[in-house]
Amino acid sequence: MSRKFAPSQIFFHWAIFILVVITYAVMELKGITPKGSNLREWMATLHYTFGIMILILMLIRVVIKFAHKDPEIIPTPPRWQIRLAKATHGILYLMFICLPLLGGLSLYYGNVAWSFFSYPMPVAGLPHTDLQHNLKEIHELVADVGYFIVGIHAVGALFHHYIMLDNTLIRMMPGKK
Repeated sequence: MSRKFAPSQIFFHWAIFILVVITYAVMELKGITPKGSNLREWMATLHYTFGIMILILMLIRVVIKFAHKDPEIIPTPPRWQIRLAKATHGILYLMFICLPLLGGLSLYYGNVAWSFFSYPMPVAGLPHTDLQHNLKEIHELVADVGYFIVGIHAVGALFHHYIMLDNTLIRMMPGKK
């Protein structure tokens, strides 16, 4: 059995990570740009586009996850750590599937016109202001919680690498060893 994740798993992990960083950064930076400016609109569209890209890549990643067995952690950590890691990963997968769905539905029901790589995305036709507002609020809450979940995930990987001295982090790193 391989001591690393499959190259496709490693690729999608890091590609999604980069998209998540950019998506969060663009949204944070958008807040300091003047309302109504072209830059602000461009940043919003970038946020929406990268969000949908995250959704697509996450769905592919789920399929790939079921096609490959996870490499074992050496030395084997305590059972509670394995369970905590699986729960954290489950939350991350669910979060990065639900966030783009919530955001996309918010745009749809808010009649926000935007294009995904020049492909116009549909809108509801008639605005559903209350539904749009609620979806956006949930989207923002989950996104805020996401900072902590991603942080826990990163701290866990570093904890295993530097304190537990196991191969948890190395299994997901690109390269041969």
